[in-house]
Amino acid sequence: MKPTIYDLTYEQLEAWMLENGEKKFRAQQIWNWLYIQQVSEFSQMNNISKVLLEKLANHFILSPLTLKVMQASSDGTRKYLFTLNDGTLIETVLMPHRYGNSVCVTTQVGCNIGCSFCASGTLKKQRDLTAGEIMAQVMLVQQDLNTLESDEPQRVSHIVIMGIGEPFDNYDNFMDFIWIVNHPKGLAIGARHITVSTSGIVPKIRQFAQEGIQVNLAISLHAPNDELRSSIMKINNAYPIPELMDAVREYIQVTNRRITFEYIMMKGVNDQIIHARQLVKLVRGMNAYINLIPFNAVDEHGYQRSTKEDVSAFFDYLKKEKIQVMVRREFGHDIDAACGQLRAKKLTEEN
Repeated sequence: MKPTIYDLTYEQLEAWMLENGEKKFRAQQIWNWLYIQQVSEFSQMNNISKVLLEKLANHFILSPLTLKVMQASSDGTRKYLFTLNDGTLIETVLMPHRYGNSVCVTTQVGCNIGCSFCASGTLKKQRDLTAGEIMAQVMLVQQDLNTLESDEPQRVSHIVIMGIGEPFDNYDNFMDFIWIVNHPKGLAIGARHITVSTSGIVPKIRQFAQEGIQVNLAISLHAPNDELRSSIMKINNAYPIPELMDAVREYIQVTNRRITFEYIMMKGVNDQIIHARQLVKLVRGMNAYINLIPFNAVDEHGYQRSTKEDVSAFFDYLKKEKIQVMVRREFGHDIDAACGQLRAKKLTEEN
């Protein structure tokens, strides 16, 4: 099966041109057609020679994705179920904000982290996505945006790497994706408009600190002590909270960047004032803020959403203790909102 041309970073595309007897500047022309003109066929590149077009077509495909299902929410959220060339399914989500359009991308087919509350974890990892398969999600969402009626052109302005899978378990491919989507001659999505979320793979957090790019880092914490976190997130057995916090402090020191701790609120599990008190002790003094997330119920797991009263009490306690905290706005409440839910539902229907 041919790879997608979206797999290549700008520098890799330049190298490919030279290796295939072409001038280096052809890479810039191709890049422009891919990410500025956003062609859907190589043949649409009308200033490229037939010989080079044949080389491209012989070596690459353009998009490795086809749309299987699209759900549109009343709040403007759009959820896409894509089929990859090997027949596997992934999800991507478009979330409109007042400041622009954010796309949440998937990095793996399935997930092996095994968080007990997560829809993504109900289906084990089958494989990593390539950089181009991640990039193609952004391009197809952008093409969908181009078709929507609007007073002014709509573009993808922000990326969140929080879809199905653990990005730091697919490190090289997700980093190539960042270099591609951030490149100034392409989509040029600023590093500070990109957020990556990890469940806490400590060695990769330390490696990411050395990358020299100002991408936002979010840690899926969800519990303030080792016993509770290990009971809902198996990864805590490999990288317990003290090790995770050491890596986070190193990241903050090296990058001088604020970090986000994501905290899904689950009724009677992690949403009481005793948990808020432990969380304050854990993060006090860090350049960090807490993102409290209303839980999207997943039938298979039995967890329930915290009550509004408990979320408010938790939030108020953190604010009183001078911890930076917010409650995340919900998206797609009237569609299959939980990450991985649409994919799991479709696979169940087909089986």
